[in-house]
Amino acid sequence: MTIPKGACCSVRRDTAGVGNDEIAVSQAAMEGSGTCKKHANTSRMILLQGGEFLMGTNDAEGFAADGEGPVHTVKLDPFYMDACTVTNAEFRDFVQDTGYRTEAEQFGWSFVFYQFVSETVRQEVDSAVQSVPWWLKVEGAYWAKPEGWDSSIEDRWDHPVVHVSWNDAQAYCAWAGKRLPTEAEWEYAARGGLVQRRYPWGDSLLVDGEHQCNIWQGPFPKINRASDGYAGTAPVRVFKPNGYGLYNTSGNVWEWCADWFRPDIYQHSELLNPKGPDRGEARVIRGGSHMCHKSYCNRYRVAARSSNTQDSSTGHMGFRCAADV
Repeated sequence: MTIPKGACCSVRRDTAGVGNDEIAVSQAAMEGSGTCKKHANTSRMILLQGGEFLMGTNDAEGFAADGEGPVHTVKLDPFYMDACTVTNAEFRDFVQDTGYRTEAEQFGWSFVFYQFVSETVRQEVDSAVQSVPWWLKVEGAYWAKPEGWDSSIEDRWDHPVVHVSWNDAQAYCAWAGKRLPTEAEWEYAARGGLVQRRYPWGDSLLVDGEHQCNIWQGPFPKINRASDGYAGTAPVRVFKPNGYGLYNTSGNVWEWCADWFRPDIYQHSELLNPKGPDRGEARVIRGGSHMCHKSYCNRYRVAARSSNTQDSSTGHMGFRCAADV
């Protein structure tokens, strides 16, 4: 299997042939999302002071088609950000409190990486997604059964919740009295105070020979040596936090941002608290995942950006929350 450099490890729900009936389900997904809490509990969030920072990159490793540059100055007001992505345990509390059903549950399926499903589930899958054959459309896969009906998260309560769409993340944030971060807020927080570094910890992938994040180790998509300790998702507090105290802003799971995605947005970006374009077809995702590798999807760099449709859910996309001061 030859994978072109620059290909993304992610997959969109519409690539699996979503019909109009399924789209109607998606549009109704926010109904019955539960009661909003009036005030966010910020006691375990990180207070970030904001100010000016250099957003984007002109690095030759960047993907021009993604609109990673040009580097430009952005100024942000103070805001709060979760130190970690939302965990399975936290999402369970939301579901138990509200009765919310994710879009994966309403559609009846979600995308699962082919190596993670059991042989029993594999035999039930019709086919892989043609453009990204490492993804399987698995019936019954959702946040609490991330590899299909015969899987469980009983040993993963402290892992990031996955199989959540942008709409699902929005519903959780509303319940928690929080919101999704803007793309600018996400990058500012992810950089941890470092200026124009490739990663949240510096420019070298390894530090003193030690792994700093959970990404693919080996020739994708056949062999993951998991030399960083994890083949799939990792607990949200593994590896060292960045300079602001945020964990896993590179690798582990892609993170939803509030903004619509547009490749040329940096050429028209506002200086103060930019919120992205007014409309679009997909939402920004940031940070890369445990499936990223330099040989093709080198998007665990802190300036890298990608997108997905807001009804899509996969086994490697999650989110963290932000809140106003």
